[in-house]
Amino acid sequence: MGDHCEYIAVCVDDLMIVGRDPGSIIKALMEKCQFKLKGTGPTEFHLGCDFFRDEEGVLCYAPKKHIEKILENYRRVFGTWPKPATSPLTTGDHPELDNSELLNEDDQKLYQSLIGALQWVIQIGRFDIQTAVMTLSRHRAMPRQGHLDRVKRIHGHLSKMRHATIKIRTDAPDHSNIPVKLHDWEHSCCADAKEEIPLDAPTPKGKPVTMTLFFDANLHHDLISGKSVTGILHQLNKTPIDWCSKLQSTVETATFGSECVAARTCTEQVIDLRLALRHLGVPINGATMALGDNESVINSAAIPHSKMHKRWVALSYHRVRHAVAAGIINIHHIAGKKNPADILSKHWDLPSVWNTMKPLLFWNWKLMAPNAEEAKEGSNVEKKDVAELVSKLDAKCNVKATAQGKGQKNDHALIEGSDNGTISTVIQSTNQSRIPSSRPRTDVRPKGKDTRSNPEHYVERTS
Repeated sequence: MGDHCEYIAVCVDDLMIVGRDPGSIIKALMEKCQFKLKGTGPTEFHLGCDFFRDEEGVLCYAPKKHIEKILENYRRVFGTWPKPATSPLTTGDHPELDNSELLNEDDQKLYQSLIGALQWVIQIGRFDIQTAVMTLSRHRAMPRQGHLDRVKRIHGHLSKMRHATIKIRTDAPDHSNIPVKLHDWEHSCCADAKEEIPLDAPTPKGKPVTMTLFFDANLHHDLISGKSVTGILHQLNKTPIDWCSKLQSTVETATFGSECVAARTCTEQVIDLRLALRHLGVPINGATMALGDNESVINSAAIPHSKMHKRWVALSYHRVRHAVAAGIINIHHIAGKKNPADILSKHWDLPSVWNTMKPLLFWNWKLMAPNAEEAKEGSNVEKKDVAELVSKLDAKCNVKATAQGKGQKNDHALIEGSDNGTISTVIQSTNQSRIPSSRPRTDVRPKGKDTRSNPEHYVERTS
């Protein structure tokens, strides 16, 4: 319609309508199509997820009610609230080595039910527990008592760190600090590489989106099989929209190999995501920015004259290089401690990931604390406990405290892409307009700053 697209998302008998005037669409469905719709209006709850606006009027979503339901179910089954925990599992934990007693048939069904509920929480926003749930879900067929105890700890983490919220931030990230690498692929095997654009896609409308992804791998995550874990976080503009924590199919003997496999996986996901956006009529702003913390993999993928000496990862190597040459992704290095994909590839303790997790999920700590109704019902977490925890974490991780009041800008160094953000100084450019490379026909130029504003779209839900 005009200069923008409007959407109707359908899940069984639930509809979510996105547009500038969703009321007119609802009216047409009811009057012209004779649909019987109820519960129409601005989206507040959809598929287990709460939608609301913050103090600045920005749309946010969080699985608050679903988590409350999970915790209430926990109290009904076990007779008490879960013990609060600041991380899903302890650092270096290996559930595959647990040799405690096998659960009986009833407890097995309970274990499977708890895992299933946690998997849906991940889908609707709580990616901080995904690695732990992925690891424990592999034991659903024959769980042990130790595995059930770990699932209880994950519930304790959700209880302690409740109301993690994803903010739908539509302003484009500032990638001006990242130099654009203009390499000549003419004399390589990827000379004819180009991105395949669907011919049947609608005409793009609206403001372009900038795609960013972070990827990481954890070598020898599973001590029995020897397999590694891939962690990937996708962002559209500054909003996390997809995440993945997956055990790799092959056994890699070195970090380079596991990181190559992770780079290939994220490349394939990016291609799928770019295709989906084009079929939705969304204009894409250039190549997707892919950030990983293994310099060897980054250099092997980005430089045309690099060589591959490890033949067992050659296919992953060539898949990523082809995407780079085709302009699908721009791959760059990021410091490991600033890579949010660590959350999706390792078992962590909260202080080690607080700098990267806070801007994504816990940007307003007040949402983590129980409200008056929850406190009245006997919640095991008090507001003062949350405030004390956040204060200690900020002090330990050197995070600047920023007011959350209306009209005040939040401290989102990670998502803002500032000098103190995620981008490693290894790849930050200088003020020169052109930086010569060590090889002929290769140079690096800084990109201009993107200053696009937020789109004016509204969301309504009906069922």
